[in-house]
Amino acid sequence: MSISFEDRVAIVTGAGNGLGRSHALELASRGAKVVVNDFGGSVDGHGGSASPAEQVVEEIKANGGEAVANPASVTDVAAVEQMVKDTVDRWGRIDILINNAGILRDKTFSKVSLEDFNSVVDVHLNGAIICSKAVWSQMISQTYGRIVMTTSAAGLYGNFGQSNYSAAKLGAVGLMNSLRLEGRKYNVKVNTIAPMALSRMTEDIMAPGVAESLKPELVTSAVVFMCSDDAPTGEIISAGAGSYARVQYIESDSVYLGPEANADDVSGAWEDISDMTNASVVTDVGASMKNVLSKLPRS
Repeated sequence: MSISFEDRVAIVTGAGNGLGRSHALELASRGAKVVVNDFGGSVDGHGGSASPAEQVVEEIKANGGEAVANPASVTDVAAVEQMVKDTVDRWGRIDILINNAGILRDKTFSKVSLEDFNSVVDVHLNGAIICSKAVWSQMISQTYGRIVMTTSAAGLYGNFGQSNYSAAKLGAVGLMNSLRLEGRKYNVKVNTIAPMALSRMTEDIMAPGVAESLKPELVTSAVVFMCSDDAPTGEIISAGAGSYARVQYIESDSVYLGPEANADDVSGAWEDISDMTNASVVTDVGASMKNVLSKLPRS
């Protein structure tokens, strides 16, 4: 059965270009009413214009959809709260939030200023926090919500010259991991996309000739699934170039060294500790604790 968003209301941040634009257009094509949020700044976060969001709204309307533009910065608490209030006043609910807004200020850690570091964290991580917090009570009260965070391979695995971006993007995963637990009984599902796509933020680092393979629409397919009624919760999906993968945490089978163990003992046992032969997927704090505590000697 085709996924439909008839009578659903969505907010997509950073939706004036690239991935966000693709997400907004696809949601609208499937019946969602869409708030196209975009500050309209440059890739590094400077400037600002309502034009990108307005252009996407015009595209949606030209295709028979319903949408409004919103130029709020995701770092502006008051502006985001007003966006949420205006959305509820207009359409009565908010069903979907896609936290997609982001900027880049790439430099090695030795050269990046704290100002540039904090600016990137502020948009990617704090922006996701601010927007999620603003819609949370509405989703809880209506016992329905879908929130999608955006991480990246740089967040999951690190990348040279992107310590600020990587830290923020892995932080979004941590936010998801807690919100999925708090939202579960209210049918508020929270997932994370790890996209690989050509956009303003990646066009300078992609190899020539790959643009056609890395269309944003091929990431949007996974995002739309995460927004659907039958979405899972607490999942990370890596998507790009028509391929999709589930990302999970694993831990090696813990090695008990005893309460008297010191650093030398850990060093000596490192080969066994790092042996992933019997590794297991860990989905929550309880599973991680069990991996440790199950090795305690039984009296």
